[in-house]
Amino acid sequence: MPATRTLPTPEAVDLIGLTRKLAEKELAPRVTEAEAEERFPRDVFRTLGRAGLLSLPYPEEYGGGGQPYEVYLQVLEEIAAVWSSVGVGVSVHALSCFPLAAFGTDEQKNAWLPDMLGAELLGAYCLSEAHAGSDPAAMRTRAVRDGDDYVLNGAKAWTTHGGHADFYTVMARTSDERSHAISCFLVPADTPGLIADPPERKMGLTGSATATMRLENVRIPAERRIGEEGDGLKIAFAALDRGRLGIAAVATGLAQGALDHAVRYAQEREAFGRPIIEHQGLAFLLADMAAAVQVSHATTITAARLGDEGLPFSYEASIAKLVATDNAMKVTTDAVQVLGGYGYTRDFPVERYMREAKVMQIFEGTNQIQRLIIGRALRKDGRGALRVR
Repeated sequence: MPATRTLPTPEAVDLIGLTRKLAEKELAPRVTEAEAEERFPRDVFRTLGRAGLLSLPYPEEYGGGGQPYEVYLQVLEEIAAVWSSVGVGVSVHALSCFPLAAFGTDEQKNAWLPDMLGAELLGAYCLSEAHAGSDPAAMRTRAVRDGDDYVLNGAKAWTTHGGHADFYTVMARTSDERSHAISCFLVPADTPGLIADPPERKMGLTGSATATMRLENVRIPAERRIGEEGDGLKIAFAALDRGRLGIAAVATGLAQGALDHAVRYAQEREAFGRPIIEHQGLAFLLADMAAAVQVSHATTITAARLGDEGLPFSYEASIAKLVATDNAMKVTTDAVQVLGGYGYTRDFPVERYMREAKVMQIFEGTNQIQRLIIGRALRKDGRGALRVR
């Protein structure tokens, strides 16, 4: 059954309805073939952009949707319930726009943000490196000031939309110090020296292009630095709080899609003279799956509402990412079990859901990193009980 949603405005209700219709009409007919052929659906993002779905959490004055994060995340859930690769792509695009929107000067935002939030451009976010996935302070990509320019050299791993994006938000080292050593840059895709490696061969999300981006003497004007020199990690961590909520929402939508398919199958498939959903053992399994989806949704929206109110939410974002992605792995695994042998074949989509769920526990900070963040907060602040803020 579809997720039960509480939305703040009639406009938000209409937005969810629009997203659901687009997902059914534009995404559902294409997802199986595109994932099987590992084909990046660039035109789908243009369709979503023209519907206003790529810019929802950003100010209307720059062409955004002006929606609170709690609404944007529920849109992500609807998309990911049908096509997770596209849900991840929408989340990454929003992530790539965040540094400019939150830390750029008025002049920078007026110059670049409207195009970035429009329908035609797609962004990518370059933080991780092959040797520094969970420790961004150890990155080696370097930006050296040369007059009115910076020259960037290095390699950025695991770049979603790598080779397909129109702009790249890049974190690079501008100092040899460990702290205040990273800066943020906005790099157009057609900049000479910015090169995409062949895409990674992944077990899931095969419709999403992921590649290492190499920067070989990439020269950009100094005006394309976002924030002050050394502000890069501060910007990156602020962006990741929101990115983690994006992935929590995608994982929740993925789990919802798997649950919906498992329930439909259990209603139609018969064993011992009656639908298998009427057998208690299977009904209990489906009940646990439904409870996990609801918990993921509630945890994610609670964190989003804190952020919408201007309150700290890093701790809650880590909890949401941890809970939603672990639940997605469990729910999708159980969906395969519900379908039995058919669930293990590619004739049904639940095996794909299961493969897609695995990476949710890894990117935007592994779930082991989320546990470290949560544990540190408990040690520092004694966060054990619910508090009124």
